[in-house]
Amino acid sequence: MYYKIVILFLVPFVTTKTNYLSMKILNFIAVLSLSLVLISCFGFTNKKEIKSTFIKKENTKVAYFASGCFWCVEAIFESVHGVEEAVSGYAGGHTLNPTYNTIGTGKTGHSETVAVYYDPKKVSFKTLVTVFFGSHNPTTKNGQHPDYGTQYRSIAFYNTDEEKLIIDAAITKLNKEVYGNKITTEVTKLKKFYKAEEYHQDFERRNPNQSYVKAVSVPRLNKFKIKFPHLLKKDI
Repeated sequence: MYYKIVILFLVPFVTTKTNYLSMKILNFIAVLSLSLVLISCFGFTNKKEIKSTFIKKENTKVAYFASGCFWCVEAIFESVHGVEEAVSGYAGGHTLNPTYNTIGTGKTGHSETVAVYYDPKKVSFKTLVTVFFGSHNPTTKNGQHPDYGTQYRSIAFYNTDEEKLIIDAAITKLNKEVYGNKITTEVTKLKKFYKAEEYHQDFERRNPNQSYVKAVSVPRLNKFKIKFPHLLKKDI
């Protein structure tokens, strides 16, 4: 999609002055644009549906976080001890029934969000907030490299006043000790979570050779593992 846009934009320039230099510029930008699409979370088009077999347990709680491409975020939370499942979806927007394509326009207000199903006897909400802030850059407004746009913004959702207090306390501490009051993370009460299309679920695990997964998701997960080895499941 982006490759075609670049070509259309540059056609007048090339046809007006078709010299060697202009053609070299065209080829360079076209290749660069195609490369960006290939390593973009939004550039994926394989829509094979694989149904989830996850069944929520009676005492399981759910927390919701958005911090960039949900393929990455889902894999990170699923590596944490006490987390039973992480489900990719959309939240924080103002339209009904968002889809991957509609939220990609940035006009629905939704952010790629992960619903984290966890056992509160094994991992606390406070620890999940630590995982959230420790696995992305909360000072980057509207994006996490290499994905930018409101759909990739940082949001910590809460369901109760207690959860909000935990999130606010974490932000205050990190702003003071680490980020110098530069955190841009939104703290928002969850209104509605929409599960994403099935082909997004467990994406990193099911698509180990996909270009974005190899270039972005896996390195981000490995960085988290090195930083928080004490929070990982034993089989990770």
